[in-house]
Amino acid sequence: MSELILIRHGETAWTLSGQHTGHTDLPLTAHGEDQARALVPLLADRRIALALVSPYQRARRTAELAGLTSTRVTDDLREWDYGGYEGLTTAEIHRTLPQWDMWTDGVAPGPAEHPGESAFDVGERADRVLAEVREALSPGGGDIALVAHSHVLRVLTARYLGLAPAAGALFQLATGTVSSLGTEHGRPVITGWNLALPARFTDAATSPDLAGTG
Repeated sequence: MSELILIRHGETAWTLSGQHTGHTDLPLTAHGEDQARALVPLLADRRIALALVSPYQRARRTAELAGLTSTRVTDDLREWDYGGYEGLTTAEIHRTLPQWDMWTDGVAPGPAEHPGESAFDVGERADRVLAEVREALSPGGGDIALVAHSHVLRVLTARYLGLAPAAGALFQLATGTVSSLGTEHGRPVITGWNLALPARFTDAATSPDLAGTG
């Protein structure tokens, strides 16, 4: 049975620092490149017919190093637009808004080209990606990979499961990992989550990379 393979890009400088990384087009760190290369054995037994990739270089480079070949850049897989919170950490935002929660409160307005998005807005993009995926998926036709970012993939997971976009808050997603979505008895289910090689095989990570955004 074909599955949807979710790949979060490797580490960047801002995932280490915890800064919200939406449109800022950062490269992978050296360790992030190691993480991306370490995806190769995790995907070796998969027959991936198509990989949809975010336009940002951290995702495109991850797809390249992971050995994905049949790729298509998909703008709807770009990360959450954090508006005025781009580049800030949650701790910095909490200094003025101690109870702030992006999933329910959204973000501060940003400049015209990056005004910010709500969970609902990101959910609309995720729904479009899922509609594209459902058209491409076929029994025995191979898996489809999505190479993208933490928050957009978490929202997409929620929507795949039939949940509200804000339910993406329940799915923590680490950098340089593989997750998968499939079905069981006709129901949408998570079949794998945050799969990665042990750190000793990826140049010994200095951080678990769980809290970083982007």
